[in-house]
Amino acid sequence: MTFELLDQLARDGFEEIVALHDRRSGLRAFLALHDSTPGRAFGGIRRWSYYDEASALRDCMRLARAMTYKCALAKLPAGGAKMVLLDRPELDLEQGYRFLGGVVERLAGRYYAGPDVGTNSEELARVAERTRFVTDPGPEGPGELAESTAAGVVAGIAAALRHLDGSEDWPRRTIVVQGLGEVGSRVALALRGWGARVLASDLDSERAEGLVRSAGIERIDPSAEFDTPCDVFSPCALGGILHDLSVLRLRARIVAGAANNVLASPAHGEQLHERGVLYVPDFAINSGALIRGARFHLDGVREPIERIAARVGSVVADVLAQSKAQGLSPARVAEREAEMVVERRRSER
Repeated sequence: MTFELLDQLARDGFEEIVALHDRRSGLRAFLALHDSTPGRAFGGIRRWSYYDEASALRDCMRLARAMTYKCALAKLPAGGAKMVLLDRPELDLEQGYRFLGGVVERLAGRYYAGPDVGTNSEELARVAERTRFVTDPGPEGPGELAESTAAGVVAGIAAALRHLDGSEDWPRRTIVVQGLGEVGSRVALALRGWGARVLASDLDSERAEGLVRSAGIERIDPSAEFDTPCDVFSPCALGGILHDLSVLRLRARIVAGAANNVLASPAHGEQLHERGVLYVPDFAINSGALIRGARFHLDGVREPIERIAARVGSVVADVLAQSKAQGLSPARVAEREAEMVVERRRSER
């Protein structure tokens, strides 16, 4: 197993994998540093109830590499990393996040930690007690991270519609938004504000019902989200949702959303392309919060959300244009472009 892991690190260009255990809190976690060639790597702390340690490690590595690709496509002088924290009943959350703060501090700026699934402002405040290298959830931090990601996703959806049809034409569009969390709810509200018909699903029925009543968004059952005919399917929850079965069920012309690692495997990006479904790669469209946070930490600037949206929309438009010109899937084009940037940076170093 050790040699298999080391082979994978070499194949995918990882620098370091750290397994973490804290006796006091019961914490078990992984840290994956994919690329800190530019001097620092950015990535959130994900807390999730994984099936086993191997699943957690695989997720950590995929997410870390995707962060590197996000930085590369967004032309940020940074690389990618990730922490995943195995959520267990015996875990002392407050002490566990403080422990992670100490781990981040020992890396002395190679890794900047941020929010992710299961890690919000309260948890980040615990991390910040032990390190400077974390996204401050208070007024001294970059702020508006969810807003930045949502704005980028909407701009990416607009770019995809223009690519296919020449214009957004929002009032004629039907969009299914999967997941109504911090980002998904903002995506749904923004699209509804532009006049699109928005159908939304969420496992939290109370949260979904609130948006339905307040914004004219239509609620659909999570079991029907893939089978609903629509212009755009926008996944804004967890990853791995596009697999052999769901790709066949999908009745959308475009897939574009905020979730990370939407594809269960790279092969599913090719399957979507063969079926004529325009897939906007997740690491091209969901980088808004990364841009906001990285610009703040690197340059002390809170980049305006409108500029972030324009930046993401431009990246998406470029990937789709290259895909069309070269006859390759957008997933393959985006990954190749990101890898070229990373390799150039490494060779220059």
